[in-house]
Amino acid sequence: MRATDPFALHCLELLAPLGRPRAKAMFGGVGLYVDDLFIALLADDRLYLKTNAQTQTAFEAAGCEPFRYTMKDGREMTMGYWTAPDEALESPEAMRPWARRAMEAALIAANAKPARPRRTR
Repeated sequence: MRATDPFALHCLELLAPLGRPRAKAMFGGVGLYVDDLFIALLADDRLYLKTNAQTQTAFEAAGCEPFRYTMKDGREMTMGYWTAPDEALESPEAMRPWARRAMEAALIAANAKPARPRRTR
């Protein structure tokens, strides 16, 4: 999938009310950002929104599925990204609460990372 595919462009429209969305190709999929915050990925024509322990339960209750991939050794791995509910893909208004959960999870994760040490010359 490319960042300019119709589905990627549709997802950018869905996220536009929350800030400045952009798409970036990555690992055979597409990463979606809102105001430079990585909140979602597209893979196999599916939108996966970032989750954490607090937001994942809402996705589970809505019947969403986690992002899974198979390692070279055959093990299946999951990540903290879950599909958006089908109805959320219909309009920016329907997507808003789900995208806000993804932004919340991404902000918490970004703030939990230790600051990079500055290089001195």
